[in-house]
Amino acid sequence: MKELQSFGWYAARVASHLPKKAFSPVPGRLWGGLAYLVIVVSGILTISLTDFNIWLSLAISMILGTSFAAMGFLGHEILHGTVVRKAWLRELTGGIAFFPLSTGPKLWVKWHNMTHHRHTQDEEKDPDAWPTIEQFSKAKILKPFYRLPLSLRGFLGMAFLAITFTMHSLRMFKRFVKEFNREKRLSVWMQLLFPWLTWIGLLLLIGPLKWTFAFLLPLLIANFIVMAYIATNHRLNPLVPVNDPLANSLTVTVPKWVDVLHFNFSYHTEHHLYPGMSSKYYPLVKAELKKRWPERYHEMPMIQALAALYKTPRLYSNQVELVDPVGGDTYGTLGHGLNPSDIKPKEADSVSAAKKDAPRSMTVNE
Repeated sequence: MKELQSFGWYAARVASHLPKKAFSPVPGRLWGGLAYLVIVVSGILTISLTDFNIWLSLAISMILGTSFAAMGFLGHEILHGTVVRKAWLRELTGGIAFFPLSTGPKLWVKWHNMTHHRHTQDEEKDPDAWPTIEQFSKAKILKPFYRLPLSLRGFLGMAFLAITFTMHSLRMFKRFVKEFNREKRLSVWMQLLFPWLTWIGLLLLIGPLKWTFAFLLPLLIANFIVMAYIATNHRLNPLVPVNDPLANSLTVTVPKWVDVLHFNFSYHTEHHLYPGMSSKYYPLVKAELKKRWPERYHEMPMIQALAALYKTPRLYSNQVELVDPVGGDTYGTLGHGLNPSDIKPKEADSVSAAKKDAPRSMTVNE
């Protein structure tokens, strides 16, 4: 089967093989978030209130960075409605979880839930899709970067992961803030400014040296961890005209203990199939997908996926190939044999088409 299908098409065929409790929120996930919050507050206070020791501060920074990232993963889950269902509580807890990354919950829902999930790997509509060669030709700022050797580009690309989430979040704020109505726009601005004012206030309070270890270095570490997942979620997959999660998404594999710490964020194909399901149940979804469509399902060890990103250019020459604009060399994307002629929709690529196949509880939370 090479025809692309909507996420609802798969979801409707798998749902009956999953336990009913899989479609209910799991508020117990908040205990993990509370543990991380205690770690973050304790770590920042320890650096701020004790005599500075570079090795102790560095160790605490690493713990803070991994905790920032894990809180972001939980915030992502909360704002999909899989932890708590009440809107005010979802926004409050999601905002706290995303606070270290300084991304507001309203912006995240607009950018991620309502746009990225609806238009995954659509070259025009997905705000997270990597550019095509045509789009690159219009972006003068990128051209000097692509004159560098591919290996150096790969190295810099890996290094830039340490700032990419923060920069992209600010870019998404600029893109989407005007789409909010006037009543909500003020709160969207406050959700951006309050975290940053807090971190700047901490800088003024404890000084640049301690602040570097209490916030800046942890933020860089968190950016890298978060982007290591996000960059491998889709950027090795083809661009598609139909929101087919088995074609446009990649599940990476990490040690079990990492999945526990990161709230199963590695199960990304499963997440795009059931964004309204707690990631606690994604291993069950994965088993069903591999049983029914093993020829379509994509998974790869995280290290291997990052290595593939390092070795390949980040521009699409067509929907299923990446191209180096300097030498013209092309590289295939994941697709299990898909070629351009296979990228044809079997049904309309629209939210309504997906909803036709899937019950409300299975669709993207709005």
